Amino acid sequence: MILKKYCFFLLILIVFQNSFAQEEKSKSIDSVKTEKLEEVIISSFHINDSLQNAPASIGILSKKELTQNNATDITTVVNTIPGVFMQSSNFTTTRISIRGIGARTPYGTNKIRAFYGSIPLTSGNSETVIDDIDLENLNQIEIIKGPLSSIYGAGLGGAILISPQLSKNKGQIAGISTVFGSFGLLKNSLNYSLDDKNSSLNLSYHNLKSDGWRENSAYKREGITLAGELFRRQNSKLTYFSNYTYLKAFIPSSINKDTYDNNPQSGAPTWIASKGFKEYKSTLAGLAYDFKINEHLNNSTSVFINYKDSNEPRPFDVLRQYTFATGARTQFSGTFEIGKIENQFIFGMEYFTDNYNGNTFENLYKQNNGQGSLQGNQLTETDQKRHFYNIFSQIRSLLSEKFELQLGLNYNETHFELTNFLPQKTETEKYSYDGIFSPQLSLLFKPNQRQTIYFSASRGFSLPATEETLTSNGTINPDIKPENGYNFELGGKFYFFNKKLYTEIAVYRMEIKDLLVAKRIGDDQYEGVNAGKTLHEGIEITMKHNWQINSFFNLNSYIGGSVGKYEFQEFVDSGNDYSGNKLTGVPTNKVNAGLILNTRLGIYLNADYQFVNKIPMNDANSAFSDSYNIINLKTGYRFEILRNLNTNFAFGINNVSNEKYASLILPNALPVGTSSPRYYYPGLPVNYYGTVSLNYLF
Repeated sequence: MILKKYCFFLLILIVFQNSFAQEEKSKSIDSVKTEKLEEVIISSFHINDSLQNAPASIGILSKKELTQNNATDITTVVNTIPGVFMQSSNFTTTRISIRGIGARTPYGTNKIRAFYGSIPLTSGNSETVIDDIDLENLNQIEIIKGPLSSIYGAGLGGAILISPQLSKNKGQIAGISTVFGSFGLLKNSLNYSLDDKNSSLNLSYHNLKSDGWRENSAYKREGITLAGELFRRQNSKLTYFSNYTYLKAFIPSSINKDTYDNNPQSGAPTWIASKGFKEYKSTLAGLAYDFKINEHLNNSTSVFINYKDSNEPRPFDVLRQYTFATGARTQFSGTFEIGKIENQFIFGMEYFTDNYNGNTFENLYKQNNGQGSLQGNQLTETDQKRHFYNIFSQIRSLLSEKFELQLGLNYNETHFELTNFLPQKTETEKYSYDGIFSPQLSLLFKPNQRQTIYFSASRGFSLPATEETLTSNGTINPDIKPENGYNFELGGKFYFFNKKLYTEIAVYRMEIKDLLVAKRIGDDQYEGVNAGKTLHEGIEITMKHNWQINSFFNLNSYIGGSVGKYEFQEFVDSGNDYSGNKLTGVPTNKVNAGLILNTRLGIYLNADYQFVNKIPMNDANSAFSDSYNIINLKTGYRFEILRNLNTNFAFGINNVSNEKYASLILPNALPVGTSSPRYYYPGLPVNYYGTVSLNYLF
């Protein structure tokens, strides 16, 4: 039914576009010049460089879009992309799901791979964190929905590609900015960039603090980012990038329904008493060398390191973790011809190794005279080593002016070792999954330069997280398999009204088998099983419009919506049959819309709106969070104080209507004692912020 409705709508769009194209031809070439939407350029790692030519649904967040709110929280802007749902709790705990993939993860994000440049942000434990890096240091984010990218590992959920901010303006630029707001929000940033003929440099520092609006929710993060290019020649360049982050975030944890309704600013009593928090230092760095071998062959090779040292005192224990990851990636790209058919290709390999050490200790906060957590005797110690490699290839064949074919293949092998030292030493367990082949086929039809229709079929997989691989006694379960499934997608991308309106539509269907379930059997104990199958299907629509009202006013608007059907096809857990139930942790419907009014004087006004449907909070579908509507407003003034000295003042209100909503839910929360399950992380009430920035061009 979804497919039939979509095809009908697609046909209407094509007919409308063709009729409008004839109308455009009849217009005088001397008519008033209109503002057009810019062609979107995507990452150089793709086989295409244009979103219009990519046979996949890819959400793009530009530099301007990333900072359109308060430049401190990435959640608001990520949620403008249809099919992508990001939940967060006071910066501290976040979860991203794409088309329902990853929605049941208890804490954090998995089943989605992320990259900062060519550095993987996804750990060997399959956990992804993208919000450590300051938004003002990002140039662009691309979110590939579903396993449509052989080049990025064919993950079931897709991939998130983050482009570092590199200097693009000749000369030198120095800047300073401040964000201040409700609940003690304060962020200070400094940046400096230099660009000359042979090199570039972008250096920035930020310090972000918040008192939080809930008990025990104070937050502090500071970081330094360095990125740029060296030895730039006509056919080669060396790119470097690094990021250091220090974070300390107190954790209010989740609360039950009664507390959520009557006292949402409170935290969980045990987390308040222990003053639980998360603290870590994280460093990532990489080098990438690009060079042109000849007219038809290029190479890009990168190496990286990623280190994280974390400390997390929790009511039931103190968790210390150390992770050190290294890896390398190389890919060749180029062109060749077969007869009169032009072909483009990418072929390469990625290697990743991750060494993890985890320790737990007693938390003696009850004996610490109200001073919070106190580390006691060691309880457990675990070492895990995980390494994998991906071999990938993709070919694009331009069969004619209107038709092209794309083929991709990814091969993955993953091996890991597990050693328990405490409470008793065990023999090192070694395990590996069978090699996984993930093919991809896409067909693309372009009636003209403003229309693209595509069909894609692909296979993807998701590796288990550590807790999903273990038995109840902490040893490896050799029967665990990666989740895998096939994705089918039909989509269209269209420009209307002389490229002032852009419309994108996608319909998809994905069935996943060997569903991974981490059953919680203790405070920090899980047991993994492959429990069944899930179905993910839906429609996503994006529309962006640019209207030059007159010589003084310009109006940009957008709307993005997704309608999904996410359910368990076969799922029996602990004797309970949940087959046919809605998938936990993801809304079936989501809508985002926004307006941006710009004036020639530099005064601007932003307004954005988000609707999220109710969310199933447990597999039994016996509890749902309420649907909610969020409205945000922002106004500002950009102007030149002196020659080459520019400033920006802005003021914003988030959650204007003071909507009560859960910004993050804990799927399948268990009751504690006689209390009800703690599903809810309350979202911020109405809050205010202001920004001031200065930039000087030398």
